[in-house]
Amino acid sequence: MARYYAMSIEPDLFGEACLIRRWGRIGASGQRLVRHFESEEEAVGLFLKLLRQKRRRGYGPRSHLSRETIA
Repeated sequence: MARYYAMSIEPDLFGEACLIRRWGRIGASGQRLVRHFESEEEAVGLFLKLLRQKRRRGYGPRSHLSRETIA
């Protein structure tokens, strides 16, 4: 089954750091989880911890797929 897992750290409207996680089957809308932090360092710490866990489970960086332009 082809799956994806994506994470990003973004600021919210109040200046707090948010760790946004998205996952699901490729081609489906999937799920989303947002966690708020008072400091960006806390968000980065959890980001790196989750990154190590996902790499151990077989997730890796997105491969560069060739996209053909349609004329």
